[in-house]
Amino acid sequence: MDLNSIHARARKIRLAVFDVDGVLTDGSLYYGPDGETLKVFNVRDGYGIKSLQRAGIEVAIITGRNSKMTAARARDLAIEMLVQGREDKGVALDELLREHGAAPAEVAYMGDDVVDIPALEKVGLALTVQDAHPAVLRVAHWRASHPGGRGAVREACDMILAARAAGGA
Repeated sequence: MDLNSIHARARKIRLAVFDVDGVLTDGSLYYGPDGETLKVFNVRDGYGIKSLQRAGIEVAIITGRNSKMTAARARDLAIEMLVQGREDKGVALDELLREHGAAPAEVAYMGDDVVDIPALEKVGLALTVQDAHPAVLRVAHWRASHPGGRGAVREACDMILAARAAGGA
């Protein structure tokens, strides 16, 4: 898809939805001595999310895992729409859209693996990370030059905001 088409889609975005493992993190899971799972989030990605929020774009997270770390990061970023423990990302996205009255064309979703494909296929702007699964690369409209957990989310946020600024949104 050409950049003008991607920017036209980006200008319509009112809700940005992000996967966690492989998108907001690099996909690694660290286990502490008591079995607790630790995740590492990128502060630049967080700044990108805050920039979207300041521009009036709502942000949500849909993730297949249940994690206190993800809940803490969502709180830190004032993300109220947090859906955890859902492998059925397409169904979870449908529920989120119904609850918040967003049309699919007004939604961006960023995922990295095959479990994200049902959600990616439903939205107006399907985003992915540089190191995404090949099947995801085939359905995504746009691919970051950074891998998951290493600035890909910030890059996506910046692209959406730049498209809106250029289009007068």
